Amino acid sequence: MAGSARGRRLEAPRGTSTRPTTDRVREALFNALASRGLVEGITVLDLFAGSGALGIEALSRGADEVVFVERDRSAMAVVRANLAATGLQDRARLVSSSVEAWLGSPEATGRTFDVAFCDPPYVFDAWEDLLARIPAELVVIESDRPVEVGGWEVSRQRRYGTTFMMFAEPSVGRLGRPAPSAQASELP
Repeated sequence: MAGSARGRRLEAPRGTSTRPTTDRVREALFNALASRGLVEGITVLDLFAGSGALGIEALSRGADEVVFVERDRSAMAVVRANLAATGLQDRARLVSSSVEAWLGSPEATGRTFDVAFCDPPYVFDAWEDLLARIPAELVVIESDRPVEVGGWEVSRQRRYGTTFMMFAEPSVGRLGRPAPSAQASELP
């Protein structure tokens, strides 16, 4: 953990249904976001929040607000405890719901986030439907394989062991913005 919560260890939900992002991947992710000026003052959507590590890291580094969406009650309790332990709960909104249900809710409709973290269980395969509904300028995808991102442009992708991390930005016309000009980085 970096930023205001530097040095604090976060709890992780018990069991195998949640796969926390490794420290190496989290550091690489936030270095890449910082190089784009996408950390301080941003709004973040942390989908499939798990332990909340990605959203809490964003808050610790200066994000204005993070909405955590997680359906598993024990995982949500861990997110709540981690926020309390880091003292960052005042800029967090916790939503106990499935991601799909929340994205269709009135609360999500009409809202746009700067960054959305999307780290579902590796067995997840409904990417096209999910990505079509995420209201964000940049989606950070974490998966065990490259993901098809129809309607989005991949501007960065890297492999870290068995984890693939991709940055996807809206294609022309999505959210009323042009497509990014940066070329996608190739996997090593």
